[in-house]
Amino acid sequence: MMFSRCRWAVIAAVAALISVPPIASAQTAPPLGATSRFGVLGNSAVTGAAGAGVVVSGDVGSSPTPTVSNFPPSSATPPFIVHYTNDGVVQQAHTDAIAAYNALQIQGTGTVLPDNLATVGALTSGIYSFVTGAPDLPASASLTLNGPGVFVFNVGSSLTANVLSNVVGTADPCNIFWRVGSSATLNGSNFKGTVIANASITVGAAANLAGRALAGIGASGAVTMAGAGGNTIGGCSGAPPACPTITLSPATLPNGVVGPAFTQTLTASGGTSPYTYVVSAGTLPPGLTLNSSSGVLSGTPTTPGSSTFTVRASDANGCSVERQYTHVVSAPVPTLPTTMAIMLALMLLTFGYWRLRQQSNGARY
Repeated sequence: MMFSRCRWAVIAAVAALISVPPIASAQTAPPLGATSRFGVLGNSAVTGAAGAGVVVSGDVGSSPTPTVSNFPPSSATPPFIVHYTNDGVVQQAHTDAIAAYNALQIQGTGTVLPDNLATVGALTSGIYSFVTGAPDLPASASLTLNGPGVFVFNVGSSLTANVLSNVVGTADPCNIFWRVGSSATLNGSNFKGTVIANASITVGAAANLAGRALAGIGASGAVTMAGAGGNTIGGCSGAPPACPTITLSPATLPNGVVGPAFTQTLTASGGTSPYTYVVSAGTLPPGLTLNSSSGVLSGTPTTPGSSTFTVRASDANGCSVERQYTHVVSAPVPTLPTTMAIMLALMLLTFGYWRLRQQSNGARY
């Protein structure tokens, strides 16, 4: 009898456990790693707006293809910097962006919303997805996100915020994450959150993004800031680490001459190697190039004149120093060909001999 009672007690306990519904996993912010210091990160390119430019509160870079254009007039607010090369910081940020994208994706679909974001009402923190995976915020419409907590939006394909649309509400933009399966187009006046797109991200001419634009999680993808600028991106990027004092030597460059080869090694020290070297302002003298890895400035000057340019040396942690150089190239000193020099010497010798003969004959008479 005792055994029978125990058996039924065990069966009842197991049945009770089975009948308890599973507890849904709470939404969590993805680990960002080195990506946390970036406001804009591309894969194949980053193009800033022309005109007044876009002001980015966060680092700017692209990896593995370090094509960054229109910076300036677009800019990164100090202490954040623009990475013009595929340095170690940008490479790690790209790797960490992929990890963040995957961490958002595995959180699932959560609550499925209609694609028209203007119809969903005010949302509180949670995990959300969309009927067709292509949400659209219509022109002049608003999406309201309220309260504390983390918002995760898993977008299956594309995300579009149309002109004059807004994401509003009390939610912290740094706790809002949009994982986009293809590309995002942000043309609205104000958008909130970190947008991590598998392909490209376009930020429209009058759009402001409170968060981050991280593109190219897949094979390629660029961040493009359209229009004449005057807008902002960022506000969620963690400050970059404190940098040591980096020096760039020599302080001045020797002059060059048109024709002969010129070589000068620029050397950075004080940070963490390896260093990368780029011309951040001005133009090198015609005929000279700067090796981004070795810091060797070399070539054959082709045009006389004075050139002023700025070289930025960055270490493996993205810390950098800039130095302005002025390099003067002189025209070559004219020289006589060897044959003409020999003929001239012979003529001078002949003339001298003739003069001596004249003087000798005059003395004889």
